[in-house]
Formats: sequence, C-alpha cells, structure tokens
Amino acid sequence: MKKHQYEVSVTWTGNTGSGTSSYRAYERAHEIRADGKPPIAGSSDPSFRGDAARWNPEELLVASLSQCHMLWFLHLCAVEKVVVTAYEDSPRGTMVETPDGGGRFEEVVLRPRATLADAGQAGRAAELHDRAHELCFIANSMNFPVRHEPEF
Repeated sequence: MKKHQYEVSVTWTGNTGSGTSSYRAYERAHEIRADGKPPIAGSSDPSFRGDAARWNPEELLVASLSQCHMLWFLHLCAVEKVVVTAYEDSPRGTMVETPDGGGRFEEVVLRPRATLADAGQAGRAAELHDRAHELCFIANSMNFPVRHEPEF
C-alpha cells in the first residue's frame, strides 16, 4: 500500500501586541504555506471573530471535498471518453455548534455543473460522479455525509 504525506506550515500572524491576553485581544489571522506555493491567508469564520476577507478552515474543508471530487470525475471522464468542456461546483457545507462550545459538520453537498461535448452522455457522466464520490480520498476520510447533486 502506498503512503503519501503532506506537509504544510500554519503560522499565526494575529498578535496585536498583547498576545492572547483576552478573547478580544488578538486577531485570528494566520498564513498557510507549503514549499513552492503562494501562501493562503487564513482566519476563523467571522462568527468567531475572524476576518471575512481570509479563508477559514470550514471553507477550506468544503473546497477540498469539491476539488477531490472534481479531479476524480475529470479523470474518470477522460478514461471513459466522456468529454467535459466546462466544470464548476458551488458546494455547501453545514456545520452546527454544539452546547459545549465545539462544533461539527452535519453534511457537505457538492453541486457540480458540467458541460459535456455530447449531451447524450449525461447518464454515463452521472454514473462517473457516483464513482468519483466512491474514490475521493477526502470524502472517504469524513465522518459526516458528503453528497453530490450533479447537473449537466
């Protein structure tokens, strides 16, 4: 069995002078980096005093699920000779806060829209979405439902 490792760095950049001396004393700003790639500006969700202009972990999780599904789907379409000429997704993740102050995702719904060179292959493309879902590394790692509702 092959193993793959992924290394990134996450550096907090939100010390406004007094560190975490109080809940309101610091920013949630941070940078996510990996060798050879531009940094990603991160923060927490604005509901948790984050900066809406920066990516939050919840958005990145939903984006990761969408990316993984898309990449598998495109791969399977190429192998099966189903020509995709455009693809976009507007995924939606639902997270709930728990009474203890934590939270968890209830589900993520992927809503991919693909344009096919041959509209007659929509049925086969739908089957390939199902197969992509089965193969997605990220979706297979989640403890909540990840559904997909494709359109062609």
